[in-house]
Amino acid sequence: MNTRISALVVKELWSLLRDKKSRTVLILPPLVQLLVFAFAATLDVKNVSIGFLNRDSGSLSFDLLQRFRGSPTFQHIYYFSSDEELKEAIDTQKVIAALYLDEEFTKNILAERGASLQSILDGRKSNSSQIVQGYIGRIVDEFANDVRKKLNLSKPVSKIIGINWFNPNLIYSWYTVPSLCAILTMVVSVLVTALSIARERELGTFDQLLVSPLTTYEILLGKTIPAVILAFLEGNLILAAAFFVFDIPFNGHLLLLYPSMLIFILAVVGVGLFISSLSKTQQQAILGSFVFISPSTILSGFATPIENMPLFLQKLTLLNPLRYFLVIVKGVFLKDMGIPVIIENTWPLMLIALVTLTASSLLFKSKLE
Repeated sequence: MNTRISALVVKELWSLLRDKKSRTVLILPPLVQLLVFAFAATLDVKNVSIGFLNRDSGSLSFDLLQRFRGSPTFQHIYYFSSDEELKEAIDTQKVIAALYLDEEFTKNILAERGASLQSILDGRKSNSSQIVQGYIGRIVDEFANDVRKKLNLSKPVSKIIGINWFNPNLIYSWYTVPSLCAILTMVVSVLVTALSIARERELGTFDQLLVSPLTTYEILLGKTIPAVILAFLEGNLILAAAFFVFDIPFNGHLLLLYPSMLIFILAVVGVGLFISSLSKTQQQAILGSFVFISPSTILSGFATPIENMPLFLQKLTLLNPLRYFLVIVKGVFLKDMGIPVIIENTWPLMLIALVTLTASSLLFKSKLE
């Protein structure tokens, strides 16, 4: 039995590596997604264009503007002489934000009456505008505190100090790249297994496989093991890219990550076998795979927090294996997640793997009868 299964595994690996379509699906999409998500899909706001309409001629307003000029976030500074110029810059998206200082800005500060500063932001870019507003608020708060200390003003200075655990500088790639280790491993696992049986049917070799001495479960094992091997290698490749290309910190232990990764791969391989059993061509298998992959990614908590979803979708995410493995892989990367928490997120993966592998085996067997 071991000889027959190993022969089928070798044959399956050769079929995948020698078939141009399978090689393309296996290699190209994960690499493209890794580059796109890691470099382009980011919530970091950089190289911001900001404008100023300063009607104050005092030294304090000049000091405030110099702080914005010295910030690495604001790369393009524009100065306006009228309300119309400011309005046009916002309308044409020349700037995402503009600051307005009135004629008594410095005078009001020196008289301890409190100076007003108006910020105008482009609401069409809601997320970026909120982040830029935070940058502006931080610079203005630092300016206000420095001025009060320098001039010995009597009003007390209150200050909020924010500390970001596990990602102190809020580098977005620290969030996306570990998540991609899980997502792209899932993509490879599903695609390889979904194409396996469908490819045999499309090439006309499936009937030959059925008349061979292999039993039904030996065929299933022969189709499952190559997918697990390739997905595990793909996961390690992305881990290596996270370490050496993107310089993502790894605070945990690989020996804690690998068992969960293996169980996660088995869970999604079961889904791929289910899709492959239903598909008659490779094109149907690819379409079926993405019907599963897209909702799984959306409902995993990668793009939007699960807590923000409607209650019925939150319950639906409990069936999503990617939800649990995302928690594990980000926890092991960024915070040295402990064994109890890993086990808490791994046992649902074991149940899902048991269900998907059993269902795909029964479906495959029923298709042969």
